[in-house]
Amino acid sequence: MLREGFSPLQTTLVGLVPSCGRREFVFQGRSIHGFGIKTGIDLDSQVKNALTYMYAKSGDLEAAELLFEELEDKSVVSWNTMIGAYAGNGFFNESMLVFKRMVEEKVEVNPVTIMSLLAANISPELIHCYAIKTGLLNNGSVVTSLVCLYAKCGITELAELLYWSFPQKNLVSLTAIISSYAEKGNMDLVVECFSRMQQLDMKLDSVAMVSILHGITDPSHMSIGIAFHGYALKNGLDTHNLVSNGLISMYFKFNDIEAAFSLFYEMPEKPLISWNSVISGCVQAGRASDAMKCFCQMKMFGLSPDTITVASLLTGCSQLGYLRLGERLHNYILRNNLEVEDFVGTSLIDMYTKCGSILLAERVFKSIREPCVATWNTMISGYSWYGLEHNALNCYSKMREQGLEPDRITFLGVLAACIHGGLLHEGKKHFQIMKEEFATNRWNDAAKMREIMKDIGGDGTSGVSQIEVTSSREMDPDLYQEFLPF
Repeated sequence: MLREGFSPLQTTLVGLVPSCGRREFVFQGRSIHGFGIKTGIDLDSQVKNALTYMYAKSGDLEAAELLFEELEDKSVVSWNTMIGAYAGNGFFNESMLVFKRMVEEKVEVNPVTIMSLLAANISPELIHCYAIKTGLLNNGSVVTSLVCLYAKCGITELAELLYWSFPQKNLVSLTAIISSYAEKGNMDLVVECFSRMQQLDMKLDSVAMVSILHGITDPSHMSIGIAFHGYALKNGLDTHNLVSNGLISMYFKFNDIEAAFSLFYEMPEKPLISWNSVISGCVQAGRASDAMKCFCQMKMFGLSPDTITVASLLTGCSQLGYLRLGERLHNYILRNNLEVEDFVGTSLIDMYTKCGSILLAERVFKSIREPCVATWNTMISGYSWYGLEHNALNCYSKMREQGLEPDRITFLGVLAACIHGGLLHEGKKHFQIMKEEFATNRWNDAAKMREIMKDIGGDGTSGVSQIEVTSSREMDPDLYQEFLPF
């Protein structure tokens, strides 16, 4: 446009600037801002609003604030932009302060204001009341946003009540409600909502279908899962990779390995996420050998594993006692600078522990900067498993010093350590802490915990002080050769 000799107007920059609202385009955005200053176009309030939005989206809140404060005549768009800027970057208090100033300035709110506030982590009930008070609850976008927020917060009954009270129905809101029920595992209500959707002549999209499939975990709901599989086939949703992956994961949960593999091999294109679904599903179904074979095929297709692949394979190594393959996977992680945090680090520690190398497990644990609760739990259980009860209890103490709250797995590891060492006093103390300080009975494992407490003897004879670890089992030679390129 510039080469053709046309001079940009305010509308040019208003249309152009928002496309630079990403961190990788911040240099171009600043260049356009500089052009606006040079030509004087930046004085226009619409241009300033667009620039404020751009800087907010790219994370430069300081620049956004400066532009906002420079505006002499702040329109509702300006206020909404700044409220959304703070909310989008996690500064919820600042977002509310701007809203308070907006009300004090007697600027009339609009539906975008309500939707900007919904992003500010405020109770949906409060915003709902404010929307009623300001007469904005008759706006479809506001209702949809409120329904989605209610559903996201798990307040699904209110979300559904609001949805059915509004005359205009849309798929976005109903998808949010269905997804929320599916996440809770309440498949009866999912089916009920689906029936209403059919009556309104609406069809599930791939997003809704994936949400439903992820919620089908109970074996008693297998018939529902098969019915939705049929719906996906009938409406062509099975061609979406995400839906196919959801179906594969569902069949693995029901231990129908053949159906899962059949779906996988029928996929015309198999991205890494699909291979990961199969590998992870095999491991979770206790068929780690099949996971290893699947990984060999994946390598033959020229795909490189990511952290999810590696974590699943490490879990498979733990099941089979494949120490050498686990070490090769660890080397791959180090060579490719994969993040050894959270689930990858936890899987490594678990693999080394179960394959007979507690020292290597300890070394991996010490290399993790900020271990999560699951990582601490794995190390505590590892020490306990090896009869190193004092190491397990010291690890637990250090975890508490880090300000992390133990969960049921933590206490199972701690009490198991007390069993192995015959630490009756320590066991009673931690059992008391578990009941009183952390109310562990709510985890539905109280009976199991009490059984563990019965096993704690004063002389340690009821526990096992040491264990024998079979760590050197190797893979079949032919199968192992396939891993050599790794």
